[in-house]
Amino acid sequence: MEKIQHTTVNTNGINLHIASIGVDKAPVILFLHGFPELWYSWRHQMISLSSLGYRCIVPDLRGYGDSDVPPSAASYTVFHLVGDLIGLLDSLEIEQVFLVGHDWGAIIAWYFCLFRPDRIKALVNLSVPFLPRNPQLKTLDGFRATLGDEFYMIRFQEPGVMEEDLAQQDTREIMKKFLVPRHPKELFCIPKKTGFRGFPKVRSLPSWLSEEDVNYFSTKFKKTGFERRKTSIISQLNYYRALDLDWELTGPWTGAKVEVPTKFVMSDLDIVYYFPGMKAYIHEHGGFRKDVPGLREVVIMEGVGHFINQEKPQEITCIIHDFIKQCSVQEEHEEQAGQTLSSSFLNPSSSSVGEPKGSD
Repeated sequence: MEKIQHTTVNTNGINLHIASIGVDKAPVILFLHGFPELWYSWRHQMISLSSLGYRCIVPDLRGYGDSDVPPSAASYTVFHLVGDLIGLLDSLEIEQVFLVGHDWGAIIAWYFCLFRPDRIKALVNLSVPFLPRNPQLKTLDGFRATLGDEFYMIRFQEPGVMEEDLAQQDTREIMKKFLVPRHPKELFCIPKKTGFRGFPKVRSLPSWLSEEDVNYFSTKFKKTGFERRKTSIISQLNYYRALDLDWELTGPWTGAKVEVPTKFVMSDLDIVYYFPGMKAYIHEHGGFRKDVPGLREVVIMEGVGHFINQEKPQEITCIIHDFIKQCSVQEEHEEQAGQTLSSSFLNPSSSSVGEPKGSD
């Protein structure tokens, strides 16, 4: 961990905190974290993959950790989030990256591939599949219709209410309530009567999560959101509060598909896997593969919860590394084939081009 370097990059009008490790000229892997997480969620993969010859770069996304915290929910659209990443790559003079996302990081990664596929060599996404825009139904209306008014994304829309609920509890306990539960329906709903206070207290930590880990997360979230603040908006909730604005602004991308070479990984105890219609979309009707023509493989890991990259770090590292190697080999073969084809046009052999015939 001590080898990981920490810097600040100005991009898209804000400052992003960046954690990185690896030599400058190595192939770059850009990791995107989810909610409620930080660059720290990718600590295991950073160490392992940098030792295998990659340069690993992980920002605290806007509103998180040591990055800037714009106050308005309108500053957290997918255009802002992808714009931050484009500016980051430009400032570091990086043309293309292998992209890896989890949870909200996966959502951002899907949009990154839609908006700027030229900057992505390949994508490994965890936990949240690509969900195409429904032009007839706003995002939050869809969640409300299928999962009700107490569904957590709907509850997050109430300015002041969730802030007050979260501010009344210890940040360490909140982080445990988010990270530890394994029953896939435990975080579907936040009852209006009890809020987070109604969630059972976590008595012990799993082997993959230490008190030191919880302390790191909670210290940073005290800085940016989960404690009582003079401002009335908890920054991380703004991602959810911008969902309908995202729906409005992404109208031109209705029907757009993800062509980037992609591998998708989900766990069988992930709450997202139990959203209505999700299993059928991923497995049965071909919808996922139709919307993501670049999809090479879907992996469902058994007995694992939502925070898959932390719970099974070695397995996820191997999945990422194997797919990157596979895509790199294919890219090399395509480049060699292109060079061969170009050479055949520039230097045609006498056997393939007939001699000009003289006049009779």
